[in-house]
Amino acid sequence: MTGLATTLQAFFTDRLVRQRQVSANTIQAYRDTLRLLLVFASERQGKSPVRLDIDDLDAPLIGAFLDHLERERKNGVRTRNARLAAIRSLFRYAALRHPEHAATIERVLAIPPKRFERRLVTWLTEADIDALLAAPDRATWTGRRDTALFSLAAQTGLRASELIGLTRADVQLGAGAHVSCTGKGRKQRITPLTSGTIAILRAWLAERSGHPRDPLFPTQTGRALSRDALERRLAKYVAEAQVKCPTMAKKRVSMHVLRHSAAMRLLRAGIDTSVIALWLGHEQIETTQIYLHADLQIKERALERTAPITMKPGRFRPTDNLLAFLEAL
Repeated sequence: MTGLATTLQAFFTDRLVRQRQVSANTIQAYRDTLRLLLVFASERQGKSPVRLDIDDLDAPLIGAFLDHLERERKNGVRTRNARLAAIRSLFRYAALRHPEHAATIERVLAIPPKRFERRLVTWLTEADIDALLAAPDRATWTGRRDTALFSLAAQTGLRASELIGLTRADVQLGAGAHVSCTGKGRKQRITPLTSGTIAILRAWLAERSGHPRDPLFPTQTGRALSRDALERRLAKYVAEAQVKCPTMAKKRVSMHVLRHSAAMRLLRAGIDTSVIALWLGHEQIETTQIYLHADLQIKERALERTAPITMKPGRFRPTDNLLAFLEAL
């Protein structure tokens, strides 16, 4: 095998698994990125993936691959940057093993991430959430499961991966009712439950039999739900909820929007952003600032507390020719 093939294998088995002990989600994300890259490079270079070498993956090819992701696969800029981060991680590891390819590796590592517009977050109002939770057919087993699942998601703000990873043992409905999960970076956290969510989960657990380590929200075959299945179920209920709640038609609802909705509910209740960061499991409190930017009511309340502007309106008119030139630019 070529130096690239052996380095790629060692990157996963030695660097990611043994040294860094990354999560299964990280392994899968890096695997998917490099698989796409090898297929793309194989078609461009006319070689089978196992015969590709490091010099075959030079900066122009990596740049063409990133363009391919955006134009052909219709990936967004965030996904493009995430793919680039995985590639750069591999090349940083390759630099330690193959100094003879230092020039190629340096050029690849110099490829910058692309900047993108940071849009305001989308969230659901109380009426939106009520319409969504009323959509599942509670006369069916799957409907009762989905009601419990999306009720828990909207109240706790758990990530999709955290929800499908929950087991029956992770839910405690006694005194101090809460749900415990393991989130990003293997951080464990506990999130309290409201009385309404407790009632729904208690009814679901009474119906859901099995071992404490079994999935809390399984498929009909007893396996854990997949991320794709979760999003499909949500899309189905959103389409039904839009009939009764037309305001949802203007919103692109995903599992992460339910997470945003939980955060906005806390923010509007006057909860400090540092507490919301702990609630959501954010690594840095700055991540929670996006909810302050999205809430117009907070800004309006701040505006009401300011003194009115008493200065007479007018237009600045420069008195100097050079200043006039700069003003006209």
